Amino acid sequence: MPIKIPDSLPATAVLESENIFVMTEHRAIHQDIRPLNMLILNLMPTKIVTETQILRKLSNTPVQIEVELLRTASYQSQHTDGDHLEAFYTTFDQVRERRFDGMIITGAPVENLDFNQVEYWPELCEIMEWSRSHVHSTLHICWGAQAGLYFHHGIQKHTLPQKLFGVYEHRVLKPSSPLFRGFDDVFYAPHSRYTEVLEADIRGASGLELLSTSSEAGVYAVKTEDSRQFFVTGHPEYDPDTLSREYWRDVGKGLNIAVPAHYFPEGDPSRVPVVRWRSAGQLLYTNWLNYYVYQTTPYDLSRI
Repeated sequence: MPIKIPDSLPATAVLESENIFVMTEHRAIHQDIRPLNMLILNLMPTKIVTETQILRKLSNTPVQIEVELLRTASYQSQHTDGDHLEAFYTTFDQVRERRFDGMIITGAPVENLDFNQVEYWPELCEIMEWSRSHVHSTLHICWGAQAGLYFHHGIQKHTLPQKLFGVYEHRVLKPSSPLFRGFDDVFYAPHSRYTEVLEADIRGASGLELLSTSSEAGVYAVKTEDSRQFFVTGHPEYDPDTLSREYWRDVGKGLNIAVPAHYFPEGDPSRVPVVRWRSAGQLLYTNWLNYYVYQTTPYDLSRI
């Protein structure tokens, strides 16, 4: 089923070229159904790339989704054209009185900073607190997951000896979880981060369920017992070349960066990566939307 996004959003043309069903605003308003109202807080500097990656995953869902893009007002992106932000993004003050079926909070390249050192941390805290009463289910990704676990549950992040960078094997700890319905016993997911949360801390926290881990990458998926908050420490939405672009970017800067693990054939960065995470990444987003948003959200959003 389609996602409903502005006709002129750059991601629209990309998704349509991939034969993904994107519904125009004009067509959507003539359908006699209520779409899922989805808010994406995009904290990534490469906003257009991240928009497209996430919208691609949201496209394969059972109902129409009306997507709104949210940015921070306390920090102005230096890597996205101001006209794009003005045309397609809203700020928290413009949505704080509204309610949403689902929300996604992305990662951000600020892991090496303490949370309180992040320029927009107070605003993000306000948004996360607001999500408790105004969003039915929220999905936090990568640094967004670490930020959410810290804010909501007091889970500290810890610096890794070196950057966790590559595609890693994961196992499902709770096969009965609808989030992992249809998954293989072993699945793969990309990671790109300098910090981690510890399994012992998750298991020791009240109200949290550990759903998936990796022997190399550690904690992968966590949710609250009431399924209102989800935390995924990797990037299931990544494109085939995302890790490659990050690697060559850092090489170009003269940084001491390792070749992404389990990504290039035989570890050779001159070769084309083999994608092993696409289907699992799609399933994760689809299952979250279907089982934890669409199937359970109230028709009347004022009841959230």
